[in-house]
Amino acid sequence: MHNSHFIKTAAKLIISTFMLVLYVTLYPLIAKSNPTTPAARLLAFKRAKSLDNGISVSWLEQTWNKDLLTGDVLKSTDFELLKKLGFKSIRLPVAFEYFEDKHIPDEQIFSRIDNIVRQCGLYGLKLVICYHSGSFNDNNYIAETSRIADLWLKLTKRYMNVNRDQLFFELYNEPPHVDPQTWKDAAYNLVTAIRKIDKQRTLIVGASNYNSIYELSRFVRLADENIIYTFHFYEPFLFTHQGAGWVGDQEATVGVPFPYSAEKFPIVNPKAKNTDGEKNYKEYPIDGNEQSVRDKLQIVKNWGNKYDVPLLCGEYGVYNKYADLDSRCRYIKAVRQSLKALNIPGMLWDYNSNFSLFNGTPSVDNLPDCMKNAIGYTN
Repeated sequence: MHNSHFIKTAAKLIISTFMLVLYVTLYPLIAKSNPTTPAARLLAFKRAKSLDNGISVSWLEQTWNKDLLTGDVLKSTDFELLKKLGFKSIRLPVAFEYFEDKHIPDEQIFSRIDNIVRQCGLYGLKLVICYHSGSFNDNNYIAETSRIADLWLKLTKRYMNVNRDQLFFELYNEPPHVDPQTWKDAAYNLVTAIRKIDKQRTLIVGASNYNSIYELSRFVRLADENIIYTFHFYEPFLFTHQGAGWVGDQEATVGVPFPYSAEKFPIVNPKAKNTDGEKNYKEYPIDGNEQSVRDKLQIVKNWGNKYDVPLLCGEYGVYNKYADLDSRCRYIKAVRQSLKALNIPGMLWDYNSNFSLFNGTPSVDNLPDCMKNAIGYTN
């Protein structure tokens, strides 16, 4: 009798222990299939997805262009073309600080943005307004954060009544190579300032070192649920920025094909010796292919999964002066397909300047067949 009681008790204990182990093992899976993700974050995921198939318009950040404010770059025909080509969103970088330093009245800039907001509404395109060309650094960050916040407060008030599914604020383009914590604190302070006025607008924030994927993978998400985390993707840089004078001697090597081809690979330009460009040149046989693109994007995806936050590839593209057309098409298609496979929305750089998809003025006729294929456009 005692023995059978002991056996029953032991059996119960074993079953209880087994059930506990099973629960602990399965709980994460159960939790994942019944998410407790906050509503504001779910909304940010949904809005991030709506930005997919986007493109930046290079115009109001062109501080080097003396005719910058002589007219509106985007006309109704451009919106029609963008819509026809299947683009869903526009990213508009604006050099707010530059205009302020030049004593150009806000109204002169804001009225142009108003027009883009209105046209995007008419054509059913989402719009991201991006603070571009700031001078944030490790030494001036306190004053600079305050200056950036002042601008965002003006825009937040101005566009309070614009549909929050349509208009997004990207707080700062490519924060430079600064102490990551300094940038994180600044980003949080900017978000907090905006939230005092607008609790619902979805904000877009990237990491330091120029929206680097590697910095983002070390970033800790901000204490705000309604944020999309952005990064810029130009890897491998040796290919995407070949011949780009503003980058310096490291990009002096031109004629780099994508993917890597031993027969077509040029000799390294002597100017690139002893620069990052030489290191990138040596690594290109390994880096210059679709799998490498996918692997690098996976780094960001893993970070997004870790924090359960929405991601956005805010820029990708190829400087088009020296890269051959077929390589450019293959690269854009490779990045686009990798982003789609990883369920990361993407925005091309850019519509109408030196990374343009077109051969000449934007039009369907000036869009090469391989580029139509790369962006998934079918007549």
